[in-house]
Amino acid sequence: MLNAEAQEILGGPARAETLTHNPRNGVTRGVWRVSADNGRSAVVKVLSRHKETVAAWASSEDPQHWNYWRREADVYESGLPDAWIPYGIRAPRLLASVDRADGDVALWLEDVRGEPATGWTMDRHGQLAHALGRAHGAENTEAPWLSRRFLRGYIGKEQDQSLLDDDAAWQQPLVRDHFPAGLREAMVRLHAEREWFLQIMESLPRALSHLDLWPANALSGRDNSTVLVDWAFTGDGALGEDIGNYVPDTVFDLFLPAALLPALEREMYGNYRAGLHRSGWRGDARLVRLGMCASAVKYDWLTALMLGRAGEERQLDYGGARTVSPGLRYRERGQALAFLAGWADEARALATELGFPPP
Repeated sequence: MLNAEAQEILGGPARAETLTHNPRNGVTRGVWRVSADNGRSAVVKVLSRHKETVAAWASSEDPQHWNYWRREADVYESGLPDAWIPYGIRAPRLLASVDRADGDVALWLEDVRGEPATGWTMDRHGQLAHALGRAHGAENTEAPWLSRRFLRGYIGKEQDQSLLDDDAAWQQPLVRDHFPAGLREAMVRLHAEREWFLQIMESLPRALSHLDLWPANALSGRDNSTVLVDWAFTGDGALGEDIGNYVPDTVFDLFLPAALLPALEREMYGNYRAGLHRSGWRGDARLVRLGMCASAVKYDWLTALMLGRAGEERQLDYGGARTVSPGLRYRERGQALAFLAGWADEARALATELGFPPP
């Protein structure tokens, strides 16, 4: 099917190269770079509602569900990301959207070859945050297929949370030797207060949000713009939520060392606030800070996952293509989780200051 579509869209026969993606997500049949013999190329992402996978990553027919199968096609076909172009953010151009006979949808997208944010400087991360703040402060939209209460649905992908109370799990060598002191108590508390954090996030000022903002989904475009890919979760989010995802993910996937988290947070948060202000947003900045800090709850599931995988001899990177050092992964993720525990403490203090009921 790729080759037949390439003949029509790219103008000739082509070869396909599989690109890194989450193979467990039931929405994603696959992602390929397709290169035609005539020199033209595209990235093809095939969306599906029929792919068999684990229940946690199953696709949904509900347009507001966090993993609604056709949302990304709706985003591109509607031109929704174009609203962010004036602020320096855009999506790849849609070359074609193909409804296949088997019910899948193939999105043929511009093949953007810019530098991925996995290798950006600190200043460049800040530039993205400023542009995002401008977009969030100036733009909002409604559509029936935008995700709603994304965070609540996403972290419903339960791990075996009983491991948080399992002494043996915390005594595994990778955990015992690399997780910081006090992390167990902090993560147990975060899990116990999860509903409170979710209610806080759902009560904060809203913005049209990407909701899968991390360095692997951002590329440098022309004229200092940023190209964001993977709009599958796009929907209603809290101010600060997108950067609350971006900052820790730079470490969880080993793009930056955990020691740089405080500097990255300052760069991202300061520029995001400046972008909001430039857009004309004049709300209480503490609410934005709370949105970033309280989004630590998104990673409630990660501690249990790390405890559950600490006995595995082979630790794989995102996408499962390469192995990573187990010691490096557990040390860096342990420090990043401790950093998020600090965010959670700050969120509790801010919520009290702003008059929210205590957890």
